[in-house]
Amino acid sequence: MTHHLAQLNIGRLLAPIDDPLIADFAGQLDEINALAERSPGFVWRLTGEGNDATSLHPFSDNLIIVNMSVWESINTLKDFAFKSVHAVVMRRRADWFEKFPTAYLALWWIDAGHVPTIDEAKDRLRSLDAHGDTAYAFTFRKLFDPS
Repeated sequence: MTHHLAQLNIGRLLAPIDDPLIADFAGQLDEINALAERSPGFVWRLTGEGNDATSLHPFSDNLIIVNMSVWESINTLKDFAFKSVHAVVMRRRADWFEKFPTAYLALWWIDAGHVPTIDEAKDRLRSLDAHGDTAYAFTFRKLFDPS
């Protein structure tokens, strides 16, 4: 069976997405999402109303926004996350996001063709908080091969 890598990344904004403080971040979402979709290894990404997921509020705090996507491999996700314009934008995350007190990034392997759910992704975050990096949910600090 072929595996793909699912990822969830969450963050708590310093202000609502339509606040002028967040405008520079919000203004780059379409460009970064389009870059992801054009990137080698991209498979799927979560969207809500519009072309991003900022309208989705799967947590009780509406300032927490989510990004969830699926990639062919760890390396294709790493290339997008750390070697593209995405990395330049994320270097400024402190301008728009609070420091998150718990796990905010989860990676996990899925069967190719599976579309991960928000509930599945939230469970992976909870696992990271409870157990740290495991084959069930991990971060870039400690990678696991698909099983």
